[in-house]
Amino acid sequence: MIFKGDILVSVFEVLKERGYIAQLTHEKEIEELLAKEKITFYIGFDPTADSLHVGHFLGMMVMAHMQKAGHRPICLIGGGTAMIGDPTGKSDMRRMMTSEIIAQNGECFKEQMKRFIDFTENRALMMNNADWLMSLNYVQVLREIGVHFSVNRMLTAECFKQRLERGLSFLEFNYMLMQAYDFLELNRRTDCVMQLGGDDQWSNIIAGVDLIRRKESKPAYGLTFTLLTTSDGRKMGKTEKGALWLDPKKTSPYEFYQYWRNIDDADVAKCLALLTFLPMDEVRRLGSLKDKEINIAKRTLAFEVTQLIHGSDEAAKAQQAAEALFGGAGSLENAPKVTITSEMLETKLLDVLATTGIIASKSEGRRLITQGGLYIGNDKVTDPEMLLVGELLTEGSVLIRKGKKNYTQLILE
Repeated sequence: MIFKGDILVSVFEVLKERGYIAQLTHEKEIEELLAKEKITFYIGFDPTADSLHVGHFLGMMVMAHMQKAGHRPICLIGGGTAMIGDPTGKSDMRRMMTSEIIAQNGECFKEQMKRFIDFTENRALMMNNADWLMSLNYVQVLREIGVHFSVNRMLTAECFKQRLERGLSFLEFNYMLMQAYDFLELNRRTDCVMQLGGDDQWSNIIAGVDLIRRKESKPAYGLTFTLLTTSDGRKMGKTEKGALWLDPKKTSPYEFYQYWRNIDDADVAKCLALLTFLPMDEVRRLGSLKDKEINIAKRTLAFEVTQLIHGSDEAAKAQQAAEALFGGAGSLENAPKVTITSEMLETKLLDVLATTGIIASKSEGRRLITQGGLYIGNDKVTDPEMLLVGELLTEGSVLIRKGKKNYTQLILE
């Protein structure tokens, strides 16, 4: 239970009010269970990179809300399933990974999750399904697990239907069985009774719930949360550089802040509800702001989300840098910076910008120039052959702008 003001409410009500819940296997039972008991639940994380990204953020927020209500989360690292790859939402087979890379990625996840989840004194568990999947006997799996799965039913699952026309390997076809077995194993080891996941995992979650009920004759439950999408249905968290990572080395706190500062007006209220711990009365107040005032809500959202991921100090620095660049106030000290050497002077500006990563390529730079979207200092760049000369750098630096909102300081070492 959680206090909402002076009123004690179930976490189910909190998740429902904030807009997390997409589908449930047994709605009435789950509502009663979360109100009356303290349960162990799990969410799986696929360790295919050395950092979590914003797509995982929603799952961590759900875990945090659940833990605050007294329920125990298991963060399950898919060290075993990552050896195969989840076909859900993929048009092609995922590349194979080594066990060493998977283990290293899992360690990185642990550090990032600690900002949200309290792992002390067994309040949360971090487990790896490689601990049981890698030692399984294939014939035993077929006899004990495979017998409970209907191929006809599996083929109706969305995660497989999307792949059938282009080809689905038998390797990937086993993924649903492995995820279902994870739930069964966690139920046996930790009395875990509920699996949570994104709504694209619905078919896999149902499979696990059904397997436990068949094998153990015990209740088990599944709940999916809404995917983080924009108001027009696009997946959130994509930038021109790729995914929006939670690792500051991959996505700087400033870039992270700016992403949320620049989201569409229509998405502000939803993101405040899903990605912050602000009270819902405040979420509704901020979400109702119109026209220029919506920027107040966007600044609040950007600060709150950046604070959760990177801490208060980095969020404050990112906010100050944004205000300096866009509002003409504050210090540029915390704005994004790229250093160049004196050898780069008297060479083509586009070569320097491409070398330092300010632009993805010289062709992108030429396109920006054609569209009038590249500035050096206050001057629009009109010549693709322009040289970067020392006179352009005031006190050893100059501000480069791409489009309306992408600034980088170019600093001479």
